[in-house]
Parts: sequence; structure tokens; C-alpha cells
Amino acid sequence: MIVGLNGKIVHKEPSFVHIDVNGVVYEVFISLHTFSALGSERVSLYTRHIIREDAQLLFGFLEMSEKKLFERLIKISGVGPKVAMAICSTYTPTQFATVINNKDMNGVKKVPGIGPKSAGRILVELNGFDAEILTGVESSSGSLAYSQASEALEALGFKKDKIAKALSACEGEDTASLVKGALKLLQTI
Repeated sequence: MIVGLNGKIVHKEPSFVHIDVNGVVYEVFISLHTFSALGSERVSLYTRHIIREDAQLLFGFLEMSEKKLFERLIKISGVGPKVAMAICSTYTPTQFATVINNKDMNGVKKVPGIGPKSAGRILVELNGFDAEILTGVESSSGSLAYSQASEALEALGFKKDKIAKALSACEGEDTASLVKGALKLLQTI
């Protein structure tokens, strides 16, 4: 599994980039947001390697939050890598989190290749994921402690969106302090 590439850009177009990594050139499919943020010399991308009967595909992302959104989208029935990449090209992860949070069916249907049926399925499947995206961007340094605290609070019966809001307001670097702080806040929410 290839999870990242660091190399020299040989060729780039809006939908893909060729990266030379120590003499081996990889074709990596990218979103329009990643394309616009790419320089002209070297690049370091997080990648998702998808293996099929007829192809091995690499999808690249400058931001971990975009990769997480992509990986979550391709798990939804009827949403393949092309549609997931279209969503990543249309919205940044935080913009898409807002669309999900507002349950904006028309916002999801703006993405090429998504009709009303798929838009509804995406909104249902990603319910609560908006908070994960937003807080994942904010708390990447303590992500292990954050995810453990989130799982602990979920096991106690709290909903994901309330957990995410409470944890984003907490200051702590270990799981125990995050859980204690979040429990205090969750009692008032």
C-alpha cells in the first residue's frame, strides 16, 4: 500500500500529476484544490492506493483532512473514486462539512455526477462526519488522544456531533483530561 509520495513534479494537469520518486514516475490523480496549491518543483502528497482487476490507481492529497474525506466518501455505496474526487474538487473539507452540517441537498447536488438519490445517501451516510472533519483539522497534533477520548465518550452514549463540539473546546493533551473536560461540557449542552 502506497500511503505517501515525496518527489519532483515532472508533469501536471488539473486532474493528475506525474511525480518522479527516485527515478520511478507515478501518475497521481488529484483534486482541483490540490492542483491549485501545487508548486512547480517538489511535492509531498498523502496518497490512497486503490487496486482493481484492471488498474492500480493513486489518488493524492496535500491535506490529511482531504484524504480522510475521500476515504470516507468511497465507503458509501454508489460513490466511487471519481465522484469522491469530484466532491474534493468542488469543496474543501471544511466547506463540505458545512454542507453536511446544514443538510444542504442542493449543495451536494452541485457536484458533477451526483443526483438527488446519491445526494440523499451521502447526507445520511456522512451525518456527524462534519464534526470529525472540522475537529480533525484543529486537533491533528493530539489526534490519538482526541480519537480515544471521542471513542470513550461515544461508548458512554453521547452523539458524535456533541462529542466533537465538546472536545474542540477542551484543552488537554492526554485522553483522560480530554474526557474529563468534555464530560463537564456535555452536562451543560
